[in-house]
Amino acid sequence: MLIGLLSDSHANASRLEKGIALLIQQGAELLVHCGDIVAGDHVSILAQPGAPAYLVAGSMDRQTGRFAKEAQRCGVHFAADFLEVPLGEGQYLIAMHGDNEQLLCELVEGGQFPYVCHGHTHRTANETFGSVRVICPGALTHPRWPKYPTVAILDTDSDTVRFIEVV
Repeated sequence: MLIGLLSDSHANASRLEKGIALLIQQGAELLVHCGDIVAGDHVSILAQPGAPAYLVAGSMDRQTGRFAKEAQRCGVHFAADFLEVPLGEGQYLIAMHGDNEQLLCELVEGGQFPYVCHGHTHRTANETFGSVRVICPGALTHPRWPKYPTVAILDTDSDTVRFIEVV
């Protein structure tokens, strides 16, 4: 399965749309936004490509009630803290924002999920801790490293991650 990962769009609709378009062009079968979408009306942008979409609230997403309503209206899966994305055969990818370091550590150390994806740091990451791969797609807005906006595509069949520059 090809999973498109994005995060930290911070109300930049144009960058969010470009990131999604790149992921869909690369064959993403579903989209996971790891928080800080910021603008409630941008939730519907995730639903536009027709691929299943998942969104978790970030540290800047203070209107979670509004996001939940908008997500329900347009068919985007939404959670305030973390959410489970089904991979099949009883496996799940966990998506969270990453600002709750204790929760992030618990999910990684628990070893229950093959993938834990997060945002918040504005830095790309692809690390393995035991049987858990921890992935941060970087940031669509205000990236720290690399210094340009990125998204990522996770191929669960080959267990590979590729970062894509958003121009």
